[in-house]
Amino acid sequence: MAIAEVKKTAEHKMQRSVEALKTDLAKVRTGRAHIGLLDHVHVEYYGSSVPINTVANVTLIDSRTLGVQPWEKNMLAKLEKAVRDCDLGLNPSAQGDLIRVPMPPLTEERRRDLIKVVKGEGEAAKVAVRNLRRDAIATLKEMLKNKECSEDDEHRAQDEIQKLTDRYVAEIDKQLSHKETELMAI
Repeated sequence: MAIAEVKKTAEHKMQRSVEALKTDLAKVRTGRAHIGLLDHVHVEYYGSSVPINTVANVTLIDSRTLGVQPWEKNMLAKLEKAVRDCDLGLNPSAQGDLIRVPMPPLTEERRRDLIKVVKGEGEAAKVAVRNLRRDAIATLKEMLKNKECSEDDEHRAQDEIQKLTDRYVAEIDKQLSHKETELMAI
């Protein structure tokens, strides 16, 4: 394995850690509605559990209301129950063949709790990035021990991996700051 390959692999995995954080942060509810909010909700469909967006069209009715339109009318009650039972504290109501899902306003206390959750997610992402740095450096040291690279190359590569780590940790901090601002906006 070449040094460039070690760096490329580390960077790719760090990028995936940041992407995973972005996905997790998108699930943390702010006062506004967005269609990705129901992505993790599953519904029973002919004996198997499937994501809600495979059996219904999820749309934005207005900034505080989602619309869920099932493709089969017999799924209306199951969809309504799945949204009600998910851990988001939502209270959907069926109107004809459309389920309206209003976003309840967030209390100050709930906002603070969500910020703690967001910070925990961010810390987990930072730990993941640092673990990737540790693994890459261990691989470099192993290459040096096996005389696959020079000490200078190994040292230079360690510095570059540290810079990558710093860049991705800063990106994580930026994402957390943005989400915190979003949560505190009324």
